[in-house]
Amino acid sequence: MLQIISIVILIFICFFLLIMFIDCNRFITTVYEIESKKISREFTFVLLSDLHNKSFGKQNERLLKAIDKLSPDAVITAGDIITAQRGEKYMIAAAFMEQLAAKYPVYYGMGNHEHCVGEEPERFGDIYEKYMEILYKAGIEPLINENVSLPSANIKVCGLQMDRQRYYGKFVKKAMPENYLRDILGNADRDSFQILIAHNPDYFEDYAKWGADLVVSGHVHGGLMQLPVLGGVISPRLTLFPKYDGGRFECGTSIMLLSRGLGTHTLPIRIFNPGELVFVRLRPHS
Repeated sequence: MLQIISIVILIFICFFLLIMFIDCNRFITTVYEIESKKISREFTFVLLSDLHNKSFGKQNERLLKAIDKLSPDAVITAGDIITAQRGEKYMIAAAFMEQLAAKYPVYYGMGNHEHCVGEEPERFGDIYEKYMEILYKAGIEPLINENVSLPSANIKVCGLQMDRQRYYGKFVKKAMPENYLRDILGNADRDSFQILIAHNPDYFEDYAKWGADLVVSGHVHGGLMQLPVLGGVISPRLTLFPKYDGGRFECGTSIMLLSRGLGTHTLPIRIFNPGELVFVRLRPHS
């Protein structure tokens, strides 16, 4: 009997390891459509998040091919394209961003990993400076608490970089002061369709109060493992079954699209949870 139980357990372990290997090396494409009276013409974009320096095929050819097939008007990144890890190479991500910038306008929002690398040069050396230099040379100017206008569609895109020590802590979600976002971002543009790139989705209600029409986020990696009904299993705060794990969410008139990301870091785990490429079509309200 013990031998049979051991064999069954071994089969389950092998099964989950196989699923994990497959899901860590594939991605799906999710499509969303959003209408608003503020939007003056159709505008499409691809949302990339949490690539963590991963390559799907040589020079990310599978990912690039999927993006080209969608033919978006722009690319928006919701952060963590690189990984804050000693000895981590960043050239895979940098080369990928260069290839994207040669074809599409890229609006780069920062994640906690970019932020960490920039704040701690004593740990990571000059990685941040070199990576930023490559982005700027490619024509990508990261949006660090600033807006950029897309007047032809009446859209504004704002990139949020909030206090990493306070708002990316473990276990406990710290409250955000009422005026915090307005103090670092200024006022949301109520006349334009305001997109906010906010890597951490936990503060969606605060982003909605600030005035974001659409929030695009990442960070949670789909909860590492997806379970029926329960959804994602664990969040980066190390809390179980996070409220926001991936998908579309609403708060008042605000919408959040939360990408399940593309790569992994530290723990290379994705189970029933493949990487996700998000395609968004924004349309004038008919």
